[in-house]
Amino acid sequence: MAGRTSAVHRSLADTEPGVYWLEQPGRPPVRPPLEARTAADLVVVGGGYSGLWTALLAKERDPGRDVLLLEAGSIGWAASGRNGGFCSASLTHGEVNGLARWPHEYATLHRLGLENLDAIEQAVDRYGISCDFRRTGELTVATAPHQVEWLREDSGEGRFLDQDEVRAELDSPTYLAGVLDTDETAIVDPARLAWGLARAAESLGVRIAERTRVTGLARDGAGVRVDTASGHPVRARHVALGTNAFPSLLRRTSLHTVPVYDYVLMTEPLTAAQLDSIGWRSRAGVGDSGNQFHYYRLSEDNRILWGGYDAIYHYGRRVNPLHDQRPETFARLAEHFFETFPQLEGLRFTHRWGGAIDTCTRFSAFFGTAIGDRVAYALGYTGLGVGATRFGAEVMLDLLDGRPTERTALEMVRRKPLPFPPEPLAYTGIQLTRWSLARADERQGRRNLWLRSLDRLGLGFDS
Repeated sequence: MAGRTSAVHRSLADTEPGVYWLEQPGRPPVRPPLEARTAADLVVVGGGYSGLWTALLAKERDPGRDVLLLEAGSIGWAASGRNGGFCSASLTHGEVNGLARWPHEYATLHRLGLENLDAIEQAVDRYGISCDFRRTGELTVATAPHQVEWLREDSGEGRFLDQDEVRAELDSPTYLAGVLDTDETAIVDPARLAWGLARAAESLGVRIAERTRVTGLARDGAGVRVDTASGHPVRARHVALGTNAFPSLLRRTSLHTVPVYDYVLMTEPLTAAQLDSIGWRSRAGVGDSGNQFHYYRLSEDNRILWGGYDAIYHYGRRVNPLHDQRPETFARLAEHFFETFPQLEGLRFTHRWGGAIDTCTRFSAFFGTAIGDRVAYALGYTGLGVGATRFGAEVMLDLLDGRPTERTALEMVRRKPLPFPPEPLAYTGIQLTRWSLARADERQGRRNLWLRSLDRLGLGFDS
């Protein structure tokens, strides 16, 4: 035990407390803030994927529409620039969750998700976005005996792999089985995707102001007044909100999401010999099957991004940069890394970071309008926003344009999830749920009374 602790300590000794993706060469300079009152046909609030896709698609639909995007920080600095880069076709946080909630329209949701992923790939090609987009697929692995049957029963479109087959794909002594899905996940460099989307939007005429925090919305005749911290209001015909984990600008959605912090380590580049020792020729993204799960992938320069397991909620729905660093979680992640890949002992981590995910009780996005249908929102992506935010952007634009579409007819789009309770009930319930999920992992997946009660209520705490 002492030797393992020492090895973990050495692997973390020189890590930088920063986001690898956001610190790469080629990071664009920050654009100027909004410096005067103005007007626009559409104001988009938020410079992550949700807002960027909305701005880009709005101009593709109507090149004459004047679109202004306002970002409180810099483009992609929050969840969009610090995630694992898994771009999934799923709009429902996986097949099991989708079938449980929308069984009669899941086939449509699955098709729309695949079309959405295809459209992302086409946009990356069309606008020349250099973001290492690869349609690698995803490998889901079982690391406990009860998970093997879960994978066998829920393999969906993927190919079930026995222990020898999964270890031939990626060699870890912890793997007992796996499912390889080659069609429904791409791997991307998340920050470069965000930066590329911003450049694409600007090429179509979208105006972008960074360092411009929106503080409120109010009805303004036939439009909306968008107030900013700098004191320069914007008069908009329509507003699209891509604020996600940050405090809602609408009272009606303020209890529908909570920010949950996720943490990540990034290794130094693997040598050819180290990479050969584990295989991974497909370069597929990987996730394990526990309630407290890990996700990991290779970067373009053969680093391993290793994240997940701990999901930390801080009392009061607080988003705070101080939460981005959590030493006990980084130590736990490093220990789990070397349990998974003992052949990589001696490898060091270069970066460590965390960030907030907007979670809702159904584990997939929800949508709506406010202020006389002049404002639209899409929130609650729960970690799968790299791909699903483009679909959410389409929904917001449909709603603002007043266009009945296949998307707006979906029950998923028309219905809202249950809100979280106010504090202290939210904090107590989330901590009890985290404890119960960890216990279920220790007890061969058996869910206690608390989790079974949540299941009966249709809440989404299943991963």
